[in-house]
Amino acid sequence: MKQSNFLGELQTFDGHQPTVTNRVSAGIEYPQVEGEFWTSSQRQGLNLHEISYRACFKPQLPAYFISRFSKPGDLIYDPFAGRGTTLVEAGVMGRRIVMNDINPLSIVFTKPRLEFPDLDEISRRLSLIPTTTANKSSIDLSMFFEKNTLGEILALQDYLENVRSTGREDDVDRWIRMVATNRLTGHSPGFFSVYTMPPNQAVSAKRQLKINETRNQVPEYRDVKKLILKKSKQLQKGISLDQVSNLRNAAKTAKYFDTDASQTSQIEQESVQLTVTSPPFLDIVQYSDDNWMRGWFNQIDMTSVAAKITMSKTLEQWNDKMSSVFTELFRITKPGGFIAFEVGEVRNGKVKLEDAVVPLGQMAGFKTLGTLINTQNFTKTSNIWGISNNTGGTNSNRVVIFTK
Repeated sequence: MKQSNFLGELQTFDGHQPTVTNRVSAGIEYPQVEGEFWTSSQRQGLNLHEISYRACFKPQLPAYFISRFSKPGDLIYDPFAGRGTTLVEAGVMGRRIVMNDINPLSIVFTKPRLEFPDLDEISRRLSLIPTTTANKSSIDLSMFFEKNTLGEILALQDYLENVRSTGREDDVDRWIRMVATNRLTGHSPGFFSVYTMPPNQAVSAKRQLKINETRNQVPEYRDVKKLILKKSKQLQKGISLDQVSNLRNAAKTAKYFDTDASQTSQIEQESVQLTVTSPPFLDIVQYSDDNWMRGWFNQIDMTSVAAKITMSKTLEQWNDKMSSVFTELFRITKPGGFIAFEVGEVRNGKVKLEDAVVPLGQMAGFKTLGTLINTQNFTKTSNIWGISNNTGGTNSNRVVIFTK
């Protein structure tokens, strides 16, 4: 989509023209276009995206911008990669990728899905991994796992750490690590744990004891290897041979970083065609609390990681951090390249981050094309972001679009 016909080419998924209004932020006038540009049913997201992670957007969002602002072979970037939705979608669509997220769990979730090992290889590898170990858990996890299940988890943890520390970890090991990390705790028999909160929001041991008491439940045995293979089959179902080939080709040149998004000197100047991202929204998500179990399994100190994540308590602090991020994005973006910066209404709709993002992008040197607001009906009510319109049966993505 060219800069000059940005508005002319925007249509909702069913062909309707969107609503266009003019907005002004810090003296900068830009169009705001609102409509239903993508839905979950318009382009069914691949099962491969079904990796739980707090505050992640649907694959339809990056797909919309990747298809319009890039071509096969272009370099796509996400500085706040999360579970890797942008990068996996870019790989499926035949683009090259570079990712960054200060949380190392992001690489754990992203890299294996690009490498995409065969199911037969995964099954064979699982059969070779021991199911017992002399190692004991450093913390009491009996409220989550039946003792034999915990023994299998510890054996898997021991194996994965051994192959990683000795430089023998390969694409199959990384896939098994990813799936196991995603299956640790959840609210169905498909997880290793007894019934608990959804997997992207681990509860404390104390809270789990209360859940067990309230539900009158005790952890039951789960076959760890069986569940890993089952989930692997689900993730790989429905993907075409061409898409698998695209993913593996992207993996060959993909670059993965876990650094501050404002300090990415490893990324070549003016190399990125399109950035699609969603930054941390003020202090809404508690990353160390949500990911403590995943950190334990992967032997990552999540308290240390959380201290590095942009968790600003005020809009002024958030602006200061994002200003340096935009400066770095301008350095690495190609002339004629684009940024799709997804923000949201927070604090019960009192804070609209696009009003802050537009001047930040302009000051870094970008031109604001406009703000795209995708609104759609949905069936689940969630107010984790304090978005007041969720109670009305609609959900929205607010994306500020820049070009260089």
